[in-house]
Amino acid sequence: MHFIRTIPMTSIFLRFSCAGVLFFAFLGCALSSHAQEKWVLDLEGSVVRCLKANPRMTAVRFEALGAGYGRKSALGSFGPSATAGYGYTRLDHKKPNRDAFTSDDDYYSANFNVHQNLFTGWNILSTYQKASLSEDYSRAKVENVELSLIQSAQENFLGLLKARENVRSATDSVVRLREHLKVTSAFYDVGLKPRLDVLQAEVDLAEAEDDLLKAQNAVDTQTVRLHTLLNLSLDENVTYTGGLEYRPFSIPFADCLAKAYENRPDLLMARKSVEIARKDLTITHSAFYPQIGADFDWASQGDDRYAAGSPLQRTEYSAWSIGVSAQWKFFEWGKTYFAGRQARQKVAQLESEEANARQEATFEVKSNHLKIKEAAARISVTRKALEEAREGYRMAVARYQAQVGTNTDVLDAQARVTRSEADLTEALADYQIALSKIFVSMGEKNPSLTTGL
Repeated sequence: MHFIRTIPMTSIFLRFSCAGVLFFAFLGCALSSHAQEKWVLDLEGSVVRCLKANPRMTAVRFEALGAGYGRKSALGSFGPSATAGYGYTRLDHKKPNRDAFTSDDDYYSANFNVHQNLFTGWNILSTYQKASLSEDYSRAKVENVELSLIQSAQENFLGLLKARENVRSATDSVVRLREHLKVTSAFYDVGLKPRLDVLQAEVDLAEAEDDLLKAQNAVDTQTVRLHTLLNLSLDENVTYTGGLEYRPFSIPFADCLAKAYENRPDLLMARKSVEIARKDLTITHSAFYPQIGADFDWASQGDDRYAAGSPLQRTEYSAWSIGVSAQWKFFEWGKTYFAGRQARQKVAQLESEEANARQEATFEVKSNHLKIKEAAARISVTRKALEEAREGYRMAVARYQAQVGTNTDVLDAQARVTRSEADLTEALADYQIALSKIFVSMGEKNPSLTTGL
């Protein structure tokens, strides 16, 4: 006898349902894990993302593209221009000419002209050269904005690392003060220390917790600022990785200054501004010269829409001609003369601004070079101070627990440790920020702040 086992459809449905739920749950976890690991950015990655996605960068690139089209538009002025015309007139009666009558109903006319400028007092040439210089200016502006965004991204990234170090230091301070409060309370409970020691420890602990809250808020603020620079949503899950490091910088000041003069886009922009102003002066002076051009003209007329003559016309209905003409407006009551004087003043103004930009670049390079030396010296000093502060704190705690030291000694020593940690963090952050600034002041893009050493 054979037995056949039957499985209810509801059981099959439940099994497939459970499998589907488990599959989608696993898929959801995988996608969630992938989403959480989507953004892991170090200093270089943050800078690259900023240059790629920041709206300010996008806007200046569109501006440069527009300047390129402007140059091509100015190039078109060298070629001839063509103009066509067509007209219709309703006549109330026959219009007599010398030997012909047009239609007494409709009158159509068509014309065509080709004009080629032969001499415009260098107006067209200077206009094209100005457009080309404007394109160069826009490209330099793109470079300048890139450097500015690199510095902003690096400073805010380093600001985030600094804030994180401050949180760590503040957390350690809270831990140390809580441990000291436990010891002080234990001594008070057995009558070895007065209530005043406990109160002092509690006050210092509360202040440390307040500092920790401020440090945590600084981290959140810097994170939001980085998200904004990188064009990320404020709730985007991003992990910023890295630490404050000391990277020796050994480029001499003279070499830094030479690179700045050669590479800085703002200096190039200043030079291009002067050259553009000089082209404006030439364009203004072009009005002093005659304007010479050549024309080809063709015209036709008639009583139908083709403008191809009429039965009443005894002569040909179309004609063409070629000619050269010159026009010279030689007097305008000083309008062109004083416009030229105004353009000369603009050139002189921009030349002075170029000289000022060069001086400011020299100061920036020198100032940042000095800041690097200062921060490097501070790192050495604060590291030593931190070691001594930690040793002093260890000794103060040991003396207090041995009943030969005071509560004030421990609290003061703890405060010195916290202050020394903050000083070292600030020195390290200032050093890397100075590195960022000096590379930018030299006109060099260095997303990862490598020094080659």
